[in-house]
Amino acid sequence: MITGIIGKKVGMTQIFEADGSVHPATVIKAGPCVVVQSKIASSDGYEAVQLGLVEETPAKVGKPLAGHYKKANVPPTRVRREVKVVSGGDGVKPGDQVLVSMFANGDRVDVIGTGRGKGFQGVVRRHHFAGGAATHGSMFHRAPGSIGASSFPSRVIKGMRGAGRMGGGRVTIRNLKVLRVDADNHLLVVQGGIPGAPTGYVIVRKAITAKKLKVAQVEKPKKGKK
Repeated sequence: MITGIIGKKVGMTQIFEADGSVHPATVIKAGPCVVVQSKIASSDGYEAVQLGLVEETPAKVGKPLAGHYKKANVPPTRVRREVKVVSGGDGVKPGDQVLVSMFANGDRVDVIGTGRGKGFQGVVRRHHFAGGAATHGSMFHRAPGSIGASSFPSRVIKGMRGAGRMGGGRVTIRNLKVLRVDADNHLLVVQGGIPGAPTGYVIVRKAITAKKLKVAQVEKPKKGKK
């Protein structure tokens, strides 16, 4: 059984429940996807599938990739990702479709994407340094301070936090709750925010360490003297 699907972030909205509660939510256009390649433990060392996201605009690929898709007998796709499969499940072969209907309301999912890049940032924003005093004639405000002694070890120790490029890396948000599943329009609505900007590609997979849902307990009336 395939555990994930490729999607594209549409944007954020709000979902109102019947009891009047409101939840911030993110809309994801998840799929449709097609299996491009199936990997098995005997030949590849692990079990997984390579998915391709089917989009309205056809993709243009070179001859090597064209042969890869021709072998699977599927049209070329612009985006390909690899997701794990549950061992012992139903066999998956190239050409099979993967749809958002694999999820249901109330499921817990992990969303993997590329976070927004923040550019070159200083230590205060990048590593949350406190900085120096703001008054009393201080001339030390947002500088990093000492990064090592000159006599010993006479070098900057590896791992020293400093200014540099911030963001733009792979980010995983775990245990998001599925609020709505629209199988007809291939839409998935999850509670909370997900990495990246709108139109960014993400992977939505079934939560690896799913949290148990809290069940509301009804308080029992206290026994007292009449």
